[in-house]
Amino acid sequence: MLMFFVSVLIVLLVGDFASTFLYHVPQHLWGKLHLRTHHDRSRSYWDHAVLSKDPEILLDGLLGALPYMTIAALLVPISMWSAAGALFGLLLGQIHVWWRHTTELGYQSPAWLVRLARTFGMVLPEDHDGHHRNPDIEFGDIFRFYDVPARAFLNYARAFQRRRRSALRRLQRIRALRMLRTTQQA
Repeated sequence: MLMFFVSVLIVLLVGDFASTFLYHVPQHLWGKLHLRTHHDRSRSYWDHAVLSKDPEILLDGLLGALPYMTIAALLVPISMWSAAGALFGLLLGQIHVWWRHTTELGYQSPAWLVRLARTFGMVLPEDHDGHHRNPDIEFGDIFRFYDVPARAFLNYARAFQRRRRSALRRLQRIRALRMLRTTQQA
């Protein structure tokens, strides 16, 4: 029975970590699919997250859920209780996806729920709404404590990319000058 609860926690905690750092953050850095489908301000994100049958939106959702499903699949063979916990964790994760997109429908979390969610570091619909409005904040699908490391990684990777691009531009200028000197000498 303990394996049930352990499996639920593993699917939610490890799955959220993997989804954040293996899919969500890389999509914000290098991808277009997630930004085009999840952060398109011309669409209702309730429709996007819950009702849409658009293949791109479904693919984005599947790729975001794939880490959770992989973790759950690894837990299934351990025992009947871990399999049940893994499946229940997936169900809770899906319910959370639907719930965190309800602000557009006018939902506002009651104060007692905000206090409870803050205690456990859970993402509230209002938090996720902030992420829809500003894609550079409020990372983590289920847990807010992945936000700070995700933003730090984003900032590091973006700075690294800028330095790399600058270095490549300098290298191209150096090569062009060398080529010019070579052709002038010949």
